[in-house]
Amino acid sequence: MPENLIASTPSAYSYPLLVRQLLTNSLSLYGDQEITYRGEVRYAYRDFRRRVGQLASALDALGVRHGATVAVMDWDSHRYLESYFAIPMMGATLFTVNVRLAPSQIVYTLNDSQAETVLVHIDFLPMLDAVKNELTCVREVIVIADGQTVPTTGWMIAGEYEELVGRASPDYAFTDFDESTTAATFYTTGTTGDPKGVYYSHRQIVLHTMASAMALCSPRAGQRIHREDVYMPITPMFHVLAWGMPFVALTLGLKIVLPGRYVPGDLLELKLSEGVTFSHCVPTILQMLLNAADASGHDLSDWTMIIGGAKLPPALCRAATSKGMDVFAGYGMSETGPIVALAQIPPGVTPADADDDVRWRAHTGRPVPFVDFRVVDSEMHDVPRDNETQGEIVLRAPYLTQGYTRRPDASEELWAGGYLHTQDVAVVAPDGSVQIVDRIKDVIKTGGEWVSSIGLESLICELPGVQEAAVIGVKDEKWGERPMAFIVLGSEEKVDANEVRRHLLAHVDSDALSKYAVPEADRIVFVDVIPKTSVGKFDKKMLRAQHD
Repeated sequence: MPENLIASTPSAYSYPLLVRQLLTNSLSLYGDQEITYRGEVRYAYRDFRRRVGQLASALDALGVRHGATVAVMDWDSHRYLESYFAIPMMGATLFTVNVRLAPSQIVYTLNDSQAETVLVHIDFLPMLDAVKNELTCVREVIVIADGQTVPTTGWMIAGEYEELVGRASPDYAFTDFDESTTAATFYTTGTTGDPKGVYYSHRQIVLHTMASAMALCSPRAGQRIHREDVYMPITPMFHVLAWGMPFVALTLGLKIVLPGRYVPGDLLELKLSEGVTFSHCVPTILQMLLNAADASGHDLSDWTMIIGGAKLPPALCRAATSKGMDVFAGYGMSETGPIVALAQIPPGVTPADADDDVRWRAHTGRPVPFVDFRVVDSEMHDVPRDNETQGEIVLRAPYLTQGYTRRPDASEELWAGGYLHTQDVAVVAPDGSVQIVDRIKDVIKTGGEWVSSIGLESLICELPGVQEAAVIGVKDEKWGERPMAFIVLGSEEKVDANEVRRHLLAHVDSDALSKYAVPEADRIVFVDVIPKTSVGKFDKKMLRAQHD
């Protein structure tokens, strides 16, 4: 049987989905649009393209070729944004190093990625210098001085970023190549074992950009992005490519504000001085911004913000919306590009009241375009859309990572049965909206019932004065496991364990919570800080190790 394939005339151009194509429209239409670093460095999109060419020429002069890996260790800056494009556009692989990892893990990721060249901010140079003898592939370092003095002599220093870029030609010839070429890699921050490398092709990044932009631009009003927005990332650019949003912002031609190191007061000042209207961050950063605004009196209204990386607590969502912020949750993980769902209020739905509005904004969301989003039982059958039956989220999409670097067994486990397994437990509503109830490893089995640690955390956070709450299961001779809660209060707040129990028991009386989910008073612990991973999630592995 003949194949029904499209025939092309010999002169036809087969348009590859490459990262550089994301700039085609924005450079043509928005060449005067502005990019600024901390309000101190400013240039237009056309200057950005010139510097991208210069960075590629500088790297080429140092011997970086197609297929090489170039690592970046920097704060969120215009230089990082230039690296997002110049390195993949050369056919090399961008490796965004998680600078919050322990030095031993940074060594592991640099060696495992086989990075030969490292662009490193001078703040991180001492750490890199301390582990230089453990690095097996790195042959040269480009120092990002950022106004500081660069060592005149030192290990493998090839030069200073601005000096090398400034004297390089902007006319680097970016040629076409296979769209399946690896564009970027980074490492997960798993709670067990060494970090695992995930990787994305040019095609995957372009399709993720398209899907995210389609979803974010589609609402008529609210939970959206548009061309008049001013974009500032507050998710580190090393973390899943800042959730892919810098690519969306450049494709749409937005003004871009790069804030450098995250200091809440500085972020609020940039919001004011640069007119920032769209950002994204983890719940911890949002809480810091709210606290800083309370102290300084900064206006947070007209600020749309996606919250991801961890569940958006309803109490935190309510606090943000009360200040005029348009916050809503996003769902994804390092392995998913990351955005696969957004908590946008569906068309035709009008929240009944403020509590209903918060419920819509804080739930996991609805799938974005191109995503085959399923919640399945242990036999891979879809669970009923009854908002009660629990199952695991499994995914297919054209931009999910295809595996882990040099981890064939883990890769097969991730993709068992041809779907990417998230390890997230969820329920599905009749309209297709999804709500995560827990991670498989964090579900607490007590008294013969399953207790959601995430649900319990949300209820505790409803109590006035509670700023954060993390819940784990600890061993119990009678019940197998019992919940244990760790609570952070506001600086001026006073709440005791009995008050927490009374609050939770009220939910038991209304049948909203199982009696087995209520921790005993001696398992309600008030702490100054809850340990977190390098990307701002509660480090429940550490909590369990300390209290199991």
